[in-house]
Amino acid sequence: MAVSVAAKARDVVGQNVHKVDGPALVCGKPLFTLDMDVPGALVGKILHSPHAHAMIEAIDTSAAEAIPGVACILHFGNVPRIPHTTAGQGWPEPSPYDTVLFDRKVRYVGDRVAAVAATSEEAADEALRKIRVEYKVLPAVLSVDEALAPGAPVIHDEPDAEGIYDAQRNIAAAVDIPVGDVDRALAESPVTAEATCEIPYLQHTPIEPHCVIAYFDEDGRLVIRTSTQVPFHVRRIVARVLALPMSRIRVVKPRIGGGFGAKQEIILEPVAGALALRTGRPVRIAYTREEEFVASRTRHPMRVTVKLGAGRDGTLRAIDMEALSNTGAYGTHSLTVLSNVGSKTLPLYNKARHLRFHGKAVYTNLPVAGAYRGYGATQGYFALEVAMDILAEKLGLDPLELRQRNHIRVGETSPIFEKIGEGREGKAQIVRSCALPECLRIGAERIGWKRNRGRRRREGPWAYGVGMACAMQGSGITGIDMGAATIVMNEDGSFRLLVGATDLGTGSDTVLAQIAAEALGVSVDKVLVYSSDTDFTPFDVGAYASSTTYVSGLAVLKAAEDVRRQILDVAAAALEEAPEDLELSQGAVRSVRSGRAVTLADVGHRATYVVDQHQIAATASCVAPESPPPFAAFFCEVAVDTETGLVRVERFVAVADCGVAIHPKQAEGQLEGAVVQGIGHALYEEMLFSGRGRCVNPSFFDYKIPSALDVPEVEAILVPSEEPTGPFGAKSIAEVGINGPLPAISNAIYDAVGIRLTRAPFTPERVLSALRSRTG
Repeated sequence: MAVSVAAKARDVVGQNVHKVDGPALVCGKPLFTLDMDVPGALVGKILHSPHAHAMIEAIDTSAAEAIPGVACILHFGNVPRIPHTTAGQGWPEPSPYDTVLFDRKVRYVGDRVAAVAATSEEAADEALRKIRVEYKVLPAVLSVDEALAPGAPVIHDEPDAEGIYDAQRNIAAAVDIPVGDVDRALAESPVTAEATCEIPYLQHTPIEPHCVIAYFDEDGRLVIRTSTQVPFHVRRIVARVLALPMSRIRVVKPRIGGGFGAKQEIILEPVAGALALRTGRPVRIAYTREEEFVASRTRHPMRVTVKLGAGRDGTLRAIDMEALSNTGAYGTHSLTVLSNVGSKTLPLYNKARHLRFHGKAVYTNLPVAGAYRGYGATQGYFALEVAMDILAEKLGLDPLELRQRNHIRVGETSPIFEKIGEGREGKAQIVRSCALPECLRIGAERIGWKRNRGRRRREGPWAYGVGMACAMQGSGITGIDMGAATIVMNEDGSFRLLVGATDLGTGSDTVLAQIAAEALGVSVDKVLVYSSDTDFTPFDVGAYASSTTYVSGLAVLKAAEDVRRQILDVAAAALEEAPEDLELSQGAVRSVRSGRAVTLADVGHRATYVVDQHQIAATASCVAPESPPPFAAFFCEVAVDTETGLVRVERFVAVADCGVAIHPKQAEGQLEGAVVQGIGHALYEEMLFSGRGRCVNPSFFDYKIPSALDVPEVEAILVPSEEPTGPFGAKSIAEVGINGPLPAISNAIYDAVGIRLTRAPFTPERVLSALRSRTG
């Protein structure tokens, strides 16, 4: 169930208009990457390493190349070695250049060894089987503790890697941010609390795996049609890897069947491009579900320790947070995810004047971690919010009251904003909108907090409890990433909106159309959206960091305001009135003095054909001036079967402040979806590995995600605030919802049966073991 608290009425913004791509999606139109049939396309397949750590001594492709239909086989011996990162981030990327297209050294089970292009899938599969590879197996490290141990095998010993913090100690990235004197403040605090929480390997499981088609246009340029969140970053990184000018590459992003961060990565595009260039023919590659698990990207497994110090009145004095992150075999997103663990969490409780955030991102011989919704904040909030509950118990305070006393408010800041943000030095940011007090009040009322907390109701073997958590996130990356938009007026009074922003199923095409329509005084059906084509749309970093509504939306608003000014100038000449005496709404320009009016169709026709002929159009860019945080409060009720250890979420209430929701239904859907993913993290999901580093559950049969039958009653509530820096008062919503379920469910389990679960997921075996340990 979803509820939106009433917000200021506008004509288009804040309305649940039809999605601009809704009819085509519902009717099953061929919108996705592999829906396009390119005649003569070869099938691309990848040979993956069977070893966690090994050197390739020799590779023999002769038998494979003799198979009828095999057109090309690529491997380290016949492609240039160009170090790069696969992280789809703005240049200069803060991730190390520790990857090459094909390497002589493999660093995890699933690493790339070779790629085949053939006329059929059967021929490609047979070729993979007939490639003969001689490996020299090396000692592998399968945990961060092993990787950091003295004398551990060095995973990245190649001399041409760049940007690794300490390769000899397997440390991809490190952070140490002190504010004040944390050790002294903790020692002098009357009450302290500590929690160490762990999150395992988790997979995004998008319904559409990674897939790409590479082909050539009529001018011989390489066109890459790909399921990506970052088309412009794809173009830049592919150009580097293939040593092509960017002008020779076009990247097209069609509809995407889910991303959640997994597709903020450039994985298959360079391989498909290389095969296409080598053969001169189109190539299509699609991961299987097993490949999606082991050879795409995952969430960073992490162990986070939080120490809190407070006065007896509950005012926080000190927070010490330490994170140990497993980046897997390559360091993609290693620094930025690690940085976000602290930067997106510690400002929430800004009453603490002494802070320290420190941590390491460590290489292991396991699958590569990358961007995942929440992007480090999810790991940080698990430990922080469990520690807050422990502190509340020691203080004899209601956990709700402890958070109410300490959370950041409008007009306040945090030194963490200035010290760290996405791995780069930032500036102090003032919180200009925050409805968290209202979120906490509403959430507590909906879950029956006062009535149910501490009650420990029992029904046979089932014990019931309630728990809560708070979270914040961000809206883009301040001063770094840029989005642009172009708006062109057609002669009939309609508009074309061209944006590089990437709609990965979130509905951003619709949201950006609403922003344009609101500013231009028309309905959404008068705005035709074209997005994510590097040849025809202006630059945008893509869909990540919860940036699209805020950053791309501001670019759209700026362009729309420029076009609006031009429209008023043309209308003023037609009406023989001053532009300042005109208003634009409902598809027409009217004089507030005489009441005379001209339609937008009249304006478009006049500018195109009649007087002072010119194209009414504008392009505008936006680099995020700030990163206003959305806030959320999470409350849940759980039932614990004390005989089997099964945990069942009975109800979940998520109350969020995302400023003004441009499209409330879509915003509620984002919040609900994030919560359900978070419930999956808490109760079901974990990638498991053998003693040799092989994933043993790379399928939906063995890796469990919540199905429709598993999802509890989720109540998503939007509480409006007005973000003064955002487009029509908006800020982000996409990520914040995933940060609350893990700690809220853990805290609810403690309320129900008195056990603290700090390692996800909370499986029946772990719950039962903890129950037995408590009573034994």
